[in-house]
Amino acid sequence: MKHDQLIALDAIVSTGTFRGAAERLHKSQSAISHTIRQLEEQLELELFNREAYRPVLTPAGEIFYREASRVLRQMQGLRTTAARLRAREEPELTIAVSATMDLDLLLPTLADTGQRHPATHLRLRMEMMGGPIARLLEGTADIALASLAGVPLDTVEAEPVGEVTIRPVASPNLGLPATSRALAANEMQGHVQVVAADSGTAVHEQSRDLLAGGLKWTVSDLAAKKKVILAGFGWGGLPDHMTVEERRSGDLLSLNLEGFPLRRTTLFKMRRRDQAIGVVADELWNRIGSLTPT
Repeated sequence: MKHDQLIALDAIVSTGTFRGAAERLHKSQSAISHTIRQLEEQLELELFNREAYRPVLTPAGEIFYREASRVLRQMQGLRTTAARLRAREEPELTIAVSATMDLDLLLPTLADTGQRHPATHLRLRMEMMGGPIARLLEGTADIALASLAGVPLDTVEAEPVGEVTIRPVASPNLGLPATSRALAANEMQGHVQVVAADSGTAVHEQSRDLLAGGLKWTVSDLAAKKKVILAGFGWGGLPDHMTVEERRSGDLLSLNLEGFPLRRTTLFKMRRRDQAIGVVADELWNRIGSLTPT
């Protein structure tokens, strides 16, 4: 049994005729017929019923074809693997990461990848909201780490890797009412909500947990947002890993707000389906596992 025999079999089934298979494989129809006849003689099976106008798989042929299709897929996978092994390491690799993610969980993997592939320039881009998926889809990032909000799943491969919790917080100096009940939106309108600008494009721009009718300050990143909130100039949502010490010391208070619930978001690693991934990018993709704190 030869590989080209299985390819001819697949071409006949896919096109529906020996002639169509010959055109697809750029061979004569007689050559295709001879190839299949040889395969049938080797197997001692009749794969096609040739009495009809178009060749039809026999019951035995259907079973054999299912297994042959699996073998052909495996062969294609081996070719892809061989191509990756032959390929040279890409000179540059860009990872676009949601700024809400705890970067400490990713850094060991990035550092190890950098040591293993010193010729590859690693670029790490911290992006807000729709930024990571925008960078991935515009082709300026090889891998994105973010939520699935606004992600076209037909063009992107995605696997969950962790979770982030966004919590509304404020400094005690902001002077919010001391109460255990949930504060209504109208009670917050006199206090500045600090928000971070979306780094995505207009197509992928996202907006979350904005209280209508209130005062707002917009900052460029989460580090600036945290500083403004700590200084008592406003309140806003921050990832739990950024405020652990401040909430423990009392420098920041967790807020109970109507319209701004505690939000837990699953983070995914993502790459485009329509682009071949490079050697180093493929290795990094496989090494990015759970990014959840232990």
